Amino acid sequence: MPKMKTKSSAKKRFKLTGTGKIKRKHAFKSHILTKKSKKRKLKLTHDGLVHKSDEGNILQQLTLK
Repeated sequence: MPKMKTKSSAKKRFKLTGTGKIKRKHAFKSHILTKKSKKRKLKLTHDGLVHKSDEGNILQQLTLK
């Protein structure tokens, strides 16, 4: 059987932390920023973590499961 290929879209969007959690970027930070408050834009700048219920699907796309 051939090797499993990693989904390149998932490879670009997610990173694994040292403890095994999955980091992701926040959405809504690319354009139409004038109506968003400074506080909101600052919070969107920081990375978030993927929810536990979605971790399995992402690990499968990264062929780590």
